[in-house]
Amino acid sequence: MLAAVRGMDRQTVFVCVAAAVLMITQFVFGSRTLFRQDIAPHLFPDEWDQLAGWGWWFGMQGLTGFVIPILCLRLLFKRSPADMGLGLGDWKLASTLALLYLPFVVVGTWVLSDNPDFQSHYPHYQPAGRHWGQFFIYEALFLFYWFGWEYLWRGFLLFGTRHTFGLYAILVQALPFAALHADKPTAEAYLSILGGIALGALVWRCRSFWIAVPIHAVQMFILDFWCSLRIRTEVDGIGLASLRDLLTAWLSGG
Repeated sequence: MLAAVRGMDRQTVFVCVAAAVLMITQFVFGSRTLFRQDIAPHLFPDEWDQLAGWGWWFGMQGLTGFVIPILCLRLLFKRSPADMGLGLGDWKLASTLALLYLPFVVVGTWVLSDNPDFQSHYPHYQPAGRHWGQFFIYEALFLFYWFGWEYLWRGFLLFGTRHTFGLYAILVQALPFAALHADKPTAEAYLSILGGIALGALVWRCRSFWIAVPIHAVQMFILDFWCSLRIRTEVDGIGLASLRDLLTAWLSGG
C-alpha cells in the first residue's frame, strides 16, 4: 500500500484534493449569508448589502478558483503559464469557434428565458432584473466569478492532471462541474453535463483556458438579459412576434 502511495504523482494528488478543498472553502467563506451577518453591517448601508453580498461571492470565487490555484501550480510545482493553461494557445481557432457559437447562444437563451423556472433564477440578484443600473454593476462583478469558476475546472483541474489522465482529464473536470449544477433548472442541469465536456474539450484543443471565460460569461449575460426583459415587460412566447413585442415594450419604456 505504501509503495502504491509513493508511486502516485504528487501534482495530480495535490490538484484533485486542492480543487475539493477550494470549492468547499468558497462555499463556506464566500457565503453571502456570512457576508451579510458578519461583514456587511460594518461596511455597507442596508440598501447595498445584497448586491455587495453577490460581489463578495464572486470575488471569493475569483480568489479560490483563480488566484490561489495559479499560485499553487507556480510556486509548488514550478509550472509555466503555458503548462497551467494560461498561454494564448490556438487563439485564432478559439476566437472563430466563439463567434460561431454566439448565434446559438442568443437563440438558445431566448428560448430558455421563456421558462418561468429560468425567470425565477436569473438574474440571481433579482433587483437587477428590474433596474438596469444594478443589472450592469451585477454583471461586471460577475466577471470575477467566471475567472475563478472556469479556471478551477478548465485550468487547474484539467491542466493540473492531464499528464496523468491524458484525454480522460476532460471527463474528470466535467464531473464536479455537472454536480454543482444539480440545483439549477432541470434543463440547465442536464445541459451542464454536455457543456462541461464540450468546454473541457475546447480548452484542451486550444491549449488555453481563456476561451472558456467569454463563452460562459457571455452566455450568462445574454440569459440574464432576456430574463430581465421578460420580467420587465411580462412578454412570453418564443416566436418572432413575441420578440417584436418584447423589444417594442422595452424601447417604449417597459
